[in-house]
Amino acid sequence: MSLNQESENSVFADPASDKVAPDGTGVVQLDPWLSPFKDALKHRFSKAQGWIKTIDKTEGGLEKFSRGFEKYGFTFADNGDITYREWAPNAEKAFLIGDFNNWDRDATPMQRDDFGVWSVTLPAKDGVPVIPHNSKVKISMVIPGGERIERVPAWITRVMQNLEVSPVYDAVLWNPPKNERYVFKHPRPKKPASVRIYEAHVGISSPDLKIASYKDFTKNMLPRIQNLGYNVIQLMAIMEHAYYASFGYQINSFFAASSRYGTPDDLKELIDTAHSMGITVLLDVVHSHASKNTLDGLNMFDGSDHLYFHEGAKGRHELWDSRLFNYSHHEVLRFLLSNLRFWMDEYQFDGFRFDGVTSMLYTHHGIGTGFSGGYHEYFGPGVDEDGVVYLMLANEMLHNLYPECITIAEDVSGMPALCLALSLGGIGFDYRLAMAIPDMYIKWLKEKSDAEWDMGALAFTLTNRRHGEKTIAYAESHDQALVGDKSLMMWLCDKEMYTHMSTTTEFTPVIERGLSLHKLIRLVTHGLGGEGYLNFEGNEFGHPEWLDFPRAGNDNSYWYARRQFNLPDDDLLRYKFLNEFDRKMQWTEEKYGWLHSPQAYISLKNETDKVLVFERAGLLWIFNFHPTNSYTDYRVGVEQPGVYRIVIDTDAKEFGGFERNAHETRFFTTDLPWNGRKNFTQVYLPTRTALVLALENTL
Repeated sequence: MSLNQESENSVFADPASDKVAPDGTGVVQLDPWLSPFKDALKHRFSKAQGWIKTIDKTEGGLEKFSRGFEKYGFTFADNGDITYREWAPNAEKAFLIGDFNNWDRDATPMQRDDFGVWSVTLPAKDGVPVIPHNSKVKISMVIPGGERIERVPAWITRVMQNLEVSPVYDAVLWNPPKNERYVFKHPRPKKPASVRIYEAHVGISSPDLKIASYKDFTKNMLPRIQNLGYNVIQLMAIMEHAYYASFGYQINSFFAASSRYGTPDDLKELIDTAHSMGITVLLDVVHSHASKNTLDGLNMFDGSDHLYFHEGAKGRHELWDSRLFNYSHHEVLRFLLSNLRFWMDEYQFDGFRFDGVTSMLYTHHGIGTGFSGGYHEYFGPGVDEDGVVYLMLANEMLHNLYPECITIAEDVSGMPALCLALSLGGIGFDYRLAMAIPDMYIKWLKEKSDAEWDMGALAFTLTNRRHGEKTIAYAESHDQALVGDKSLMMWLCDKEMYTHMSTTTEFTPVIERGLSLHKLIRLVTHGLGGEGYLNFEGNEFGHPEWLDFPRAGNDNSYWYARRQFNLPDDDLLRYKFLNEFDRKMQWTEEKYGWLHSPQAYISLKNETDKVLVFERAGLLWIFNFHPTNSYTDYRVGVEQPGVYRIVIDTDAKEFGGFERNAHETRFFTTDLPWNGRKNFTQVYLPTRTALVLALENTL
């Protein structure tokens, strides 16, 4: 069941109310349908509070607990001393090896404490660290039975891969002299009221057949993103992953920024430069699973199956072929919470998009499960309470320490209270992704003719969200861009993309339809679909091809592992029209702020005419999805009387349209009720176009 309402009034009470229950059932006051599940809500809340009390007592609180990176891994004293500390309780002996001791396996033994934590301090010589910056290191352990194993340190902040030698990563000590370290110059921007997200992958952010660098992104992409009007960047595939083609989702070193794109300082410069432009930067964080690599990952780190992960089948994800964290373990919580803190403190990220949240919330990980929306699916034995509680703790820690922090959940299940505060019994995210919306568009483009598009179903899918919990809407993300699927523009235009996207060629019906629907789909999603908006890089201009990373199956080609930003920049190509339209949407939202306005009031869903009309943020939105019919003097209701003008017209010449409405046209309201609104106005609605009108005095 999902709460939905097409009016300006929320069904939710004020979360700040003094009457909120202190036992984690405050969410029931906001959503009475949760009443039968009070006991489950109390239990998960109690478990989270239990962890907070335990951490307060044993670690001095979440703030200190989440500073694990100041104690574990390699830490550096001002006098040049280096300490290395690692949790490996199964090991019987441990040694630090590396270039610094000529890889002598016995030269630098470590000492073990009562909790299975090994450590060694290497005093500086004449103020110079014994282990040089950028030199290779490993931990060598003797495990029960006498076997000797060597591993990449779990908290290492730099790993390097030389594919000509081996696919296995080498751990590198990153400790540049203080005068060579990047120093942040700009403060973090304030949390934006409206979140307009540009989802990006550094490596593919170039038209060239290569892995683009952090510096490339800083120089070429940040100005482009700023010009388009996006105020948040979501960076994917930053945490070091074993295999480039995994899109960043097989993490082996959780504290290391991917060396494929450059140095840690290069990434810091990227984030600092974005901040100077007022752009918020989120990290796509993967705490849902980990690479099963042993030589350069966390798997079998100390020779045991169950150090960071559940042992046996419970600790393995069937579909992802990866390891699953044991969120009920004290040291695992330290590792993961400290990991979030590290990216916030060391790199100045502004928050996170948590990947694979559905897998974390349920014992079945969402595999083979179709969520109907029935509340019983969100409680009971199918729920992984430890995963739920970890996410509660993570959000509580982040929002207490960084009040401007943004967290986003990638969850397909629709878990209630996912985006409500822990104090109410919620899980604490700021936003969830509206994952049903892109699925609808792909399904319709595959299975329906344009004349079969259902305005009621369109409006329902775009507004079917839990009010009081913020949603980020999108027409397509990286998921829809991957090989095996097609971008919306490819579904719309397919083979004519390669022959008729030049302005010097015929404007065919296929291309006309493609451009029109691409704009309509994005605009209706932006206006109606949520409290935030997301676009995957390149899709704003109708990127013609899917995304496929170099791999054996494509002869290790970079042809599809790039974004062709040369296309919208070419004045002879029609991609420029879509790019300019996307820019118009973002900057108009910046002015009127519909994403942080109350939900739209939908006054018309006409199935025969294929017309959808709604009001949001004082704007009047009018869509004609009909494939052939245009309408003159089409009457639409509007609450606010006055004179209206066009602020967005999908049919404008600069967006590749025919400009059948003059932009200086003034639309006067008539004081007579229409479609449940107090006034009406009349507009010309050409086929497959949309108008957004604003009161003249707001222009």
